[in-house]
Formats: sequence, C-alpha cells, structure tokens
Amino acid sequence: MLGPIFVREWLTIPRRTGHYVVRTAYLGFLWVLGLTAWQALIERAIAAKCSALVLTVDLQVIGQRHQDIKNGMTVPPEWTLSKFVDFATKPAWVAGVLRGKRRTFGNLVGHLKGTDDITALGTWISTQFDTTLNWKDVEWIRSIWPGKLILKGILDVEDARTAVSLGADAIVVSNHGGRQLDGTSSSIAMLPRVAEAVGADTEVLFDGGIRSGADIVRAIALGARACMIGRSYIYGLGAGGQAGVAKAIDILEKELSVTMALTGVSKIAEIDGRVLEGGAAKKKAAKVTRAKIPARPKQSI
Repeated sequence: MLGPIFVREWLTIPRRTGHYVVRTAYLGFLWVLGLTAWQALIERAIAAKCSALVLTVDLQVIGQRHQDIKNGMTVPPEWTLSKFVDFATKPAWVAGVLRGKRRTFGNLVGHLKGTDDITALGTWISTQFDTTLNWKDVEWIRSIWPGKLILKGILDVEDARTAVSLGADAIVVSNHGGRQLDGTSSSIAMLPRVAEAVGADTEVLFDGGIRSGADIVRAIALGARACMIGRSYIYGLGAGGQAGVAKAIDILEKELSVTMALTGVSKIAEIDGRVLEGGAAKKKAAKVTRAKIPARPKQSI
C-alpha cells in the first residue's frame, strides 16, 4: 500500500480579511510506500489539529523535466566544474546559504530509518514513488481523516466527479506547472469545465500561472473559488524573507482590487465571465452524487 513521501510542516498561514485572506493549518503530502508510516503521520496531523489535508494526485512518477536534466538538478546534487564556477561568481549568496539554518523535511527525519539528513532523505524519496495510487486509496484516506480533504492535481471532469463522490471537500485544478506531462491541457483551459461539472458540490481551487491580481480575477471568472500561488511568494521570500512574502501578497491584493474596479465589480461574488472579453455569466454548476463514506476504523492497519 501507500504512505507519505513529502510533508509540508504544519502551517499556519495568516492572511488579511477582505478578499481571499484566511488562516488555516494544513498537512500536504505526496505518496511513497509504507501504509503504517502513513497512518501514523495522519494520527500526528490529527493530534496537531490540522484542519485540512492536501493530497497531490498527479505525481506518482516524476515527469521528464528537460530543464532539470539540462541543468543537472539532482538530489543529492552532482558537482561539476560549471556548478563550481556558478557558485564562485555568487559569493554573497553562498555565504548566506552557509550561514543559514539547515533545511530538511522535519516531519519525516527521525521517523523513518536511514533519513537522518537531507541528502539521505532525498535519495530515499527518489526510490519511493508508487504508481499504484488509485481511488481506493483516496477512499481509505477519507475514511480515517476527520478533517477537510483536498485533492490537488485534478485536470479531468470525470476525475473531478469521482473525487467529489468519494468525499473530497475541495479539488485543485492543476497540471503541476506543466512539468509533469508535456503537452497536456493547461489548468486554465480545464478550469471552467471542471467548475461547471462539480462546482455546486465542492470548492474548486485553481493552481497554475497566477502572477498578478488580474490573473486571480480571470480564474475566478472561469469558476475558481480561490487561487494558489507558487512563484509569487517564493520570489518575495527569496528577496526579502517574511517581509518579502507580505509584500508579494500586498502587490497581488492591490492588483486584484484595481482589476475589479476597472471591470466594474466591487465584490468577489460579482466576478463572472462577463469581465472577460467574449465571456458570459457563470453557468449553474451540476450536482454530483456523493458516496457514503465509512466510519473511521477503530483499529490500526
């Protein structure tokens, strides 16, 4: 069976009230072998009072990422002459990294044998991807997880319907940044189809290409209830730490407000297809029949 491969730390994300600014604690994970370890991790998440669990369902195998191959990106890293030269030309950055806190997967190190440092853990992770992840596993997770369940990586209408029928409280329309299956549909192209199919029964979130407040408006107009950001906050974090992240969110919030004003809406709920060229009002989403989820088992597996 399956278990956790990657776990974000328990996160409390403070965000201002107004637009999509909320506070939540969640556990996010991918998949590796080891059902016992996975169940133990869920128990820890429950004890830590995490309110939501995010399961990434589109990373059973690593995609053919050509830029990573070209740049020689590996875990652990392989040192080459070009990399040494690259480091030598950035002494301030190297000094900052050497003085910085060591980073690791705190929820796994110490809980799995042979993963006491980031290099060993990285090597272990690269051998643990499991291609057998299926809807039965999602059903099992739903049966033992009492909080909100979010499935990230949905890019198909039928998959969205299945996710909802198994009890997903939210789904994230995402193609993993286009890094998994080369040539697949874009997230934004599939968003309106998925939102129309299941938006009445679950929260439809959007992930992919959000670089500005105007992008947020576009996603909401096409059916998203909220958007996820990746590069925006990482750029802010890299440039200015926590203050940089706050600045990045400020920029997105201002752009969102300005875009709303210039498209003639004053509330998030008013954003629909009419703000897009050639668009129309949102269609009423269809209803999906949910399966009856069995009670959480009392005994360990």
